[in-house]
Amino acid sequence: MPALAFLDNSSLRSGGGAPLPLRAMTSSPAAPAAAIAADHALAHLLASQAGQLLVDLRAKLHAEGVEGKELKDAGDMAAHNHLMEALRTERPNDAVLSEEGKDDKARLDAERTWIIDPLDGTREFSEPPRDDWAVHVALVIDGQPVAGAVALPAQGITLSTHTKRLAPGAPGDPLRFVASRTRPGPSADLLVDHLGATMIPMGSAGAKTMAVVQGRADIYAHTGGQYEWDSCAPVAVANAAGLHTSRIDGSPLVYNNDDVYLPDLLVCRTELADQVLTILANLADA
Repeated sequence: MPALAFLDNSSLRSGGGAPLPLRAMTSSPAAPAAAIAADHALAHLLASQAGQLLVDLRAKLHAEGVEGKELKDAGDMAAHNHLMEALRTERPNDAVLSEEGKDDKARLDAERTWIIDPLDGTREFSEPPRDDWAVHVALVIDGQPVAGAVALPAQGITLSTHTKRLAPGAPGDPLRFVASRTRPGPSADLLVDHLGATMIPMGSAGAKTMAVVQGRADIYAHTGGQYEWDSCAPVAVANAAGLHTSRIDGSPLVYNNDDVYLPDLLVCRTELADQVLTILANLADA
């Protein structure tokens, strides 16, 4: 099982000085284990750096009166350009799938593909001081996210597969589930009806998944449709935290497909998985 980081962004600094240079994270193709360890660190670093860029940009543009779509677009492109340039430098032989970029189908034949969402939760990003938005960076090999990071920049933390930390605590009483603040969907009604669970409305898919990783929620079930970049990095981090991740019918999540649409997602504590999957079975069969 990959390891999990639950670190604030100061952990990316060497001796309290400047951020670690990207070259310190470069992998060696001759040493697979060391290469993957470097990929964990690189994902964490890139998500954190893009997140800090977005924090600074939002503060600057908001002070200048920029808001709405203009603020969303500026954040999307700034983070996308930063991540693409960094990956071209650090992993020039790897493919990249980004929400904000053109889909190069050559990734389907690539051994390694980075799947990134430069700004997950643009609505929340454009509504300062909301903090439920994220940056996603993940590496996929053979359909599985083997390294990943989710930065929650406005909260000052990055969770990743870089340093081990399991999901804390025990399930809440009542159980708590996170759902979209704008379109919670039929899964929310089922969980309320069958589990008596309390719904926590939230923005970004990354923020919702990380709420389960952090122990602030027990379940994240989504049935409204997403894309691979919405869940790839969050699933990598959730897997490393020892959580259950799957489609709502219990089938595994597979990434770097030709069609990048993923209709549904379940992330929850492992002890709740069978119960939640049984409840959601009717939705999965619909």
